[in-house]
Amino acid sequence: MDDYPLLNLFWTMLWLFLWVMWFFLLFKVVTDVFRDRGLSGWSKAGWLVLVLLLPYLGVFVYLIARGRSMGERDLKQVEAREDAVRQYIQDAAGGGSSSADELSKLSTLKDKGDLTQEEFERAKVKLLA
Repeated sequence: MDDYPLLNLFWTMLWLFLWVMWFFLLFKVVTDVFRDRGLSGWSKAGWLVLVLLLPYLGVFVYLIARGRSMGERDLKQVEAREDAVRQYIQDAAGGGSSSADELSKLSTLKDKGDLTQEEFERAKVKLLA
């Protein structure tokens, strides 16, 4: 350690951190290009060529041109995932309606004449089982 001063270690760690952050940003831009449904195939290809051939310039131009919509797409994807999880939990927990609600609906259908007494009894037994 005598030949590698503390300040050099600090600079090495800083450059390593910036290098990792650069790759993170590059991958984020590439995934956003593929995720955007509003871009045509040619537009996606053009952005990818720009980002891969001139990575620094391409990423910065992409962030300037499409950075705001990039955040909106991220937010929309998070909301869609939350809705899917919420819907799954409701379906797994019984759909959010109780047996009493279902019996009330069956009774209303029977009273309107849409169900016969026999159909009502079968549906009621199936619901309560």
